[in-house]
Amino acid sequence: MPELEAHFAAAEATWPPAETVACGPFMLRRSPGGGKRVTAATARGAVASTDILAAEAQMREMGQVPLFSLRPGDAALDDMLAAQGYAIVDPTDVMTIPVNELTGLPTDPEQASLAVWEPLAIQLEFWAEGGVGADRIAVMERAECAKTALIGRHENSPGGTCFVGVSGGIGMMHALEIVPAARRAGMGRAMTIQAAQWAAQQGAEQFSVLCVQSNEAASALYARLGLATIGQYHYRIKES
Repeated sequence: MPELEAHFAAAEATWPPAETVACGPFMLRRSPGGGKRVTAATARGAVASTDILAAEAQMREMGQVPLFSLRPGDAALDDMLAAQGYAIVDPTDVMTIPVNELTGLPTDPEQASLAVWEPLAIQLEFWAEGGVGADRIAVMERAECAKTALIGRHENSPGGTCFVGVSGGIGMMHALEIVPAARRAGMGRAMTIQAAQWAAQQGAEQFSVLCVQSNEAASALYARLGLATIGQYHYRIKES
């Protein structure tokens, strides 16, 4: 599973929590918002029921709902959490492709993307409309890797935006948001290819996305582009 672990490390570097806290065999993540990836705990070894209780208490003290990220190899922990009333949420695929298999694909010249950092006001508006608010923008800002925000063009108007980071030879795209007028018109395809091109310029050898399985449209787009699923993870949450 070394390849998959490298992708989890790249995900952490390109979409980082505000703080990590060790709690027994768990690594806890603290962030004021920013999504599950930056607030979920992950196991670093064998876990006992008492370890789960300690992690729960620590997360509540941090002002967060108890939340665990379950990765391949965590089957025993998954079963323990299920027995304690934790519900599964957001099964997610790790999808990847050698970057040079994407960079040469053709795109419509009218759908060119511009790489900028800091994001422009129009990009912040697009993200806000898609549910990517200030807390997730803060995640992008604190990422210390090579990074950019692409703004895509569709019919001579801004058509979409995404965030791209590169770490450990892996380019990872996050927060792809296509405006309604540009959907089903090839904008998502163009921006994904152009994100890979930017990542390749930063030395990336692989290009990856983390795609929630319920997002069937995105999954289909990435599969058409040749990205393959190399692993999955899901969360378990306890809201009461």
